[in-house]
Amino acid sequence: MRLNYPNRPKMNLISKLFSKINIPPNIRFRPKNLLWVSLIIFGLTLTQIYTYLPTATAQQPSSFSPREFRGVWVASVANIDWPSQRGLSVAQQKSELLNILNRMQELNLNALVLQVRPNGDALYDSPIEPWSGWMTGKQGTPPEPYYDPLEFAIAESHKRNIELHAWFNPYRAQLSPNDGSFAGNHMAVKYPQYAYRYGNNIWMDPGAKVIQDQTFNTIMDVVRRYDVDAIHFDDYFYPYPKRGQEFPDYQTYNAYKASGGTLSLSNWRRQNVNNMVQRLYQGIHAEKPYVKFGISPFGIYRPGNPPGIVGLDQYESLYADVKLWMEKGWVDYLAPQLYWRIDPPQQSYPVLLNWWLQQNPQRRHIYAGNYLSQLQGAGWSVSEFERQVAISRQRASQLSLGNIFFSMKMFRDNFAGVNNVFKSSVYPTPALPPAMPWLDNQPPAPPTGIQVNSDVISWSADNTGDVRSWALYQQTGNQWALVQVLNSATNAVRVTPGTYVLRAVDRLANESLEEVVRLQ
Repeated sequence: MRLNYPNRPKMNLISKLFSKINIPPNIRFRPKNLLWVSLIIFGLTLTQIYTYLPTATAQQPSSFSPREFRGVWVASVANIDWPSQRGLSVAQQKSELLNILNRMQELNLNALVLQVRPNGDALYDSPIEPWSGWMTGKQGTPPEPYYDPLEFAIAESHKRNIELHAWFNPYRAQLSPNDGSFAGNHMAVKYPQYAYRYGNNIWMDPGAKVIQDQTFNTIMDVVRRYDVDAIHFDDYFYPYPKRGQEFPDYQTYNAYKASGGTLSLSNWRRQNVNNMVQRLYQGIHAEKPYVKFGISPFGIYRPGNPPGIVGLDQYESLYADVKLWMEKGWVDYLAPQLYWRIDPPQQSYPVLLNWWLQQNPQRRHIYAGNYLSQLQGAGWSVSEFERQVAISRQRASQLSLGNIFFSMKMFRDNFAGVNNVFKSSVYPTPALPPAMPWLDNQPPAPPTGIQVNSDVISWSADNTGDVRSWALYQQTGNQWALVQVLNSATNAVRVTPGTYVLRAVDRLANESLEEVVRLQ
């Protein structure tokens, strides 16, 4: 049936009742047809009544379900998460990824952080860098039959209302000597003078302009050609220090000094990293203002920050001045890797989270990183992560707006029954990710043409290009509770009796004005 809109004349009760059944108008309201009236009224006692309530006149609950970023890292390096081993068939690769996405959907996770450049290689069809050997078995060899894994991952993620954050390692060229030979177009082959063996790794020189440009151009190529929701870095800038071994970039530093540079070695290295972070933030948003840029640094900025914290000094060891990035607003979200328990005082999850939340003058989002892999052989319990998520949520007013878990393998294999706990108590209902008003705060147009037929709500949209998904809320007490997130191709949903709100959601999670439907 067509819903009643506010500009239509109000129907009296009898008219409303008769409108439920298609009766010829010449027999309505005539005394000789009172039998019809009785039958209709009796029939309507067995029939739900559906009413469209204009937003302005509906009694509104005071709040909507809170937003929350619920991410998971899917690592391709060393086949940690996906693909599970080298050289799987295309059908096996796709099946594994679909299983990951379906599991994420079951657990109400809403963001996939997919490693697409683990070692200067590509899990996608790149004109700049070689195909990843972690995927095809041999670096530089494309999948057979051909497909583009990143394109496939994006399409399947978006079908399930899951964001895809493309995760890049900017400078690592090789994890281990056992990883196989480089393809001819790998940056370590193109620029061998800037490829350094450091421990078991081969690392490219972050101070070399050609290496900076290759990393920047590789990432910008993905921003231009793929419908990614974000670009993501983890904690690897300069490599983690190796005992008794200096990172061998002295020739690049000496060339900098010879050209008139005055910075110390440490400050020069930090400047190299800072320049890349700033350049990427500005370049990404100049190309596509709606693509986010997030970084997940090591969880301790410096020992003694805050007092009592001990551990690696990333400012002096990785040359990552994360505090500066936050002051400058060069990231849209920060996901510090708080890979410790709640209780130990030297590295305490809540103590470190509180400190990071205080280093946020530009009011960016903070999503704590959680080391879920500690369920495997480290003696951690699932309840530790329940408590960590609760601690993050308690600080939502300080822009602690979610969590990212390392890694998907724990959910994939249901280690320690983690899926059961997450589904029942951590994420029992869906959530939209938080909006980022500094990127865009313009809501999409609301759904139009809302109709109800039996127990199905249907709708249309004036401009579906602005819509990433539809959010369906049901009134629960004094709150609109999010019950379903539907992809943009959906235009109908089956519901049970209750009062509902339907909102359009754009790619940055801005929501439209709502339309209210009551099913009685």
